[in-house]
Amino acid sequence: MREFSITRKEGEFYNAKVTDSYGNEYQNWFEHAHQANDWIYHVWENEDWFNSVNSQELLAKALKNC
Repeated sequence: MREFSITRKEGEFYNAKVTDSYGNEYQNWFEHAHQANDWIYHVWENEDWFNSVNSQELLAKALKNC
């Protein structure tokens, strides 16, 4: 079941949480609400890709590029 929430405490970034139709949960932080909203739709539109990729490999590549 797809679910999402976007919350914000004063002085903090927007906290976006999303659950895709496979039940996988994701969380991210954004400066603007529209960015959080766009990210949620991005997760849902690409959920098959997210579920087919090795998350540890993605993390290693991201850290390497920092």
